[in-house]
Amino acid sequence: MPKINRYVDISTVDREAKKDYIDRHSPFLTCAATAKAGQKFPVTVRVGKEYTHPDDNDHYIKSVALYNRETLLAEAGFVAGALGGQGQKGQAEVTFQIVPTGKKLELTAIAYCTKHGLWECDPVEVTVEE
Repeated sequence: MPKINRYVDISTVDREAKKDYIDRHSPFLTCAATAKAGQKFPVTVRVGKEYTHPDDNDHYIKSVALYNRETLLAEAGFVAGALGGQGQKGQAEVTFQIVPTGKKLELTAIAYCTKHGLWECDPVEVTVEE
């Protein structure tokens, strides 16, 4: 099993370089707190909030995946250069349209950096209404 890194509150980190490292690799999940069963529900995942990630041939965000607990709901892949290429920095961002079922979702996003591995966000609970 590969190591999965988690975001920590960067306001508690002293060194700027460490804040940059943690933030630019972490996925941040944005969605409404409630969804309607059987209707499209947008979920946006952005890698990095305050810092941008490199987009080099050997160091870039390769993929972003969205899970409901252990179930993979959606995945997006990126290639080197998708955010501008060598020397450029940017945020990989994707909006997934999922159709919720059940009474509750527990959404988690995982981003894969080709140099620093897997990064996971904290779960986000969504209530599913009829």
